[in-house]
Amino acid sequence: MEDQRNWTDASYKTYVRPLALPWPYVIPAGTEFRQSVNLRFQGRLPRAGKAGGRRRIAVTLGRAARTKMPQIGLGLPAEEAVPALAAIDLIKAAGPQLLVARIDLRLGPGGAELERYRQLGEAIGAGVVLEIVIPGRRAPATELARLAKEVARSGLVPAAVTISPAADLKAVLPGSKGPKVPPLADIYRAARAAFPGVPLGGGMYSFFTELNRKRPPAELLDFVTHTTCPIVHAADDRSVMETLEALPYVVQSTRAFIGKAAYRVGPSAIGARDNPYGAATAANPENRRICLSAMDPRQRGLFGAAWTLGYLAALARGGVSAVAMGAPTGPQGIVFRPADYPQPYFDKLRSAAVYPAYHVVAAFAGAAGRRQVAAESSDRSAVDAIAWQRPGGLTLWLANLTGGEQQVALNGLPTGRATVRRLDEDSFGPASVDPRFFAAGGRRLGRGAITLGPYAVAMVDLDMN
Repeated sequence: MEDQRNWTDASYKTYVRPLALPWPYVIPAGTEFRQSVNLRFQGRLPRAGKAGGRRRIAVTLGRAARTKMPQIGLGLPAEEAVPALAAIDLIKAAGPQLLVARIDLRLGPGGAELERYRQLGEAIGAGVVLEIVIPGRRAPATELARLAKEVARSGLVPAAVTISPAADLKAVLPGSKGPKVPPLADIYRAARAAFPGVPLGGGMYSFFTELNRKRPPAELLDFVTHTTCPIVHAADDRSVMETLEALPYVVQSTRAFIGKAAYRVGPSAIGARDNPYGAATAANPENRRICLSAMDPRQRGLFGAAWTLGYLAALARGGVSAVAMGAPTGPQGIVFRPADYPQPYFDKLRSAAVYPAYHVVAAFAGAAGRRQVAAESSDRSAVDAIAWQRPGGLTLWLANLTGGEQQVALNGLPTGRATVRRLDEDSFGPASVDPRFFAAGGRRLGRGAITLGPYAVAMVDLDMN
């Protein structure tokens, strides 16, 4: 049985026999296979709700925690560098601390890309993390030497570098013989020499699954990284939201084998930036919900904001040091740009526009380094919550992870003036053309209760001065 939490799916898949055994294989006629599963449950049963009564989700605030909010970054595919420069004011306003920019040495030394990355980083005030792909055909030091010269020539001073051989972009199933590549230890030592004094990361540019199958020598790294994708095995709305439930287990498992190295995740989005199991990501010109597609229409909607909030909240609670979301622009972006596929509503706008997820990313970016405040949801699969301290008060964010309306009761709210502002179907329009939508203030919170429409997000701001 395969634990699909490795891909962040909240599900399991059964096989006739383990993949670790030799394959292909022949099953003689008349052979019988039997499988069984035994389940044991512990703990107290929750109280039964009133028959016919409207269920209310309780969000309870507690004490400040030691855990701090992570740095927030955006992925920067080479093809989105020019559109990102065109939308530089909006991206700067979002305030990401990091830009994770890929340099694929199979395509050349990347001189033009490096210059754009430098311009973007300087304009935004964000550190540029170079995500380097080496061909892996020659000695790592040889392959990195020209890039190091190009980086110096561009004037870019990387905030960090990560490195991976190109062969590791594709998955190797258990029992299969992988391609021959230089040992990771040799690659990491060559990267240290090429970029002295620059923090070094390693791991996988694909998913936790591949990281778990090929664990790096973390003692040679400053941080370990991987990405996730919620549409590997299923792409319906419920399955995508259920992937958030698997993130704490991924964090726990990764920490178990990376030692003292820091832990970073991303760039990740609903859409898949790469497909480690095939030649390419799936085409999706009709805006459908399909697996392993680079473009998922929910990235542009309320669903995308709710999922992004749940994603960032889960990793922040896990103490991840930095999280990068998909991209500034494009199919996994947070800022609208024209594309060769239809983008209903946005295509008709005559002004610059942002997707709902933009506001969530901007809020978390602004909270980087702040101490978290415990925020427990009585049903995190329905309504997620995260809170952090700010000067003179605290900020609480809520996300309705369901397609139905949810009633939320706030418990333990400290004394002070609390306001609430929602991003829902009624405010979608204004929020899409106002990057400072949540800075405009909100309505006074009454009686500590909030109604959240389908896939709505809300900010509760408490002033305790």
